[in-house]
Amino acid sequence: MMDGVAIDGSSTSSDKPRRGRRVRMTGAERRRQLLDIGRTLFAERGFEGTSVEEIAAKAGVSKPVVYEHFGGKEGLYAVVVDREMRRLLDMVTGALTAGHPRELLEQAAFALLDYIETDTDGFRILVRDSPVAQSTGTFASLISDIATQVEDILGLEFKARGFDSKLAPLYAQALVGMVALTGQWWLDARKPKKAEVAAHLVNLAWHGLDGLEAKPRLIGHRKS
Repeated sequence: MMDGVAIDGSSTSSDKPRRGRRVRMTGAERRRQLLDIGRTLFAERGFEGTSVEEIAAKAGVSKPVVYEHFGGKEGLYAVVVDREMRRLLDMVTGALTAGHPRELLEQAAFALLDYIETDTDGFRILVRDSPVAQSTGTFASLISDIATQVEDILGLEFKARGFDSKLAPLYAQALVGMVALTGQWWLDARKPKKAEVAAHLVNLAWHGLDGLEAKPRLIGHRKS
């Protein structure tokens, strides 16, 4: 026998093709895989339209593996939503660096639009009604968290103009809500371009603030 060939010309066992070995994931790797698969499916089909069976099949595992890591579909969904909410909040608050108040508004608008553009699946999940509770609450509570960051900026601006700074939270909610709802519309429209959307949002917000009355009045017949 020479060079893997027997005297009779047959191949030796060393020449037999080896079967591909399946690489075993660590627990952390499997968890990340399930999160990524769940994120994609929840974005495409929503919570109700996604099953544990489908998640497991996409991951190439059995259903008990999903239950082992997350306790079920609800647990997986809650972690996916919590992760997305934290990412969006970090992006918006991280964008609010020093600068002119108008520039801060631009930074906040761009941060939300950036998230929608780069994490479309995540935003689709966030704006849906959630069937389960998350540690960070709902999309509305996330908007409230972002508004709290803006509130501090508005409070300083109100004081400088002689306005009642106690009203800063109201205006912060209004501003952030306007940007968030426009973002939901832009999620599918994608027109005009991101920078143009940000410019128009800030145009409305800033010029509204620039001409703000210290004590706004109602001009219609209804007064209460």
